[in-house]
Amino acid sequence: MTFDYTALAELYPTRSYKLRAGIIKYKRFEVAADAVRFAMEELPPEFLPGTYLEVEEQRFNGQQIRLLYESRDYPLARKLPLSRSKNQPERKVAKDQSG
Repeated sequence: MTFDYTALAELYPTRSYKLRAGIIKYKRFEVAADAVRFAMEELPPEFLPGTYLEVEEQRFNGQQIRLLYESRDYPLARKLPLSRSKNQPERKVAKDQSG
């Protein structure tokens, strides 16, 4: 997937956030990277699943926003740690068998 982090972006928070915040219905960003950062770092994490981002007539759901944030191509410094990839095997430590 090719994504332009410099493109204009519109962020639509979940309805729960709109009701709680009272004023944020939608937010427009001059740079998509800022929208991704806002969604990941400013919105409460429980609202990410209902939030979507629109960039260049393409929509990205909460899971896709997380992938954009964790991408190597993401141009901004991250405040949050990267989540473990589902495809990344868990490292197991061998138990000491000596008695």
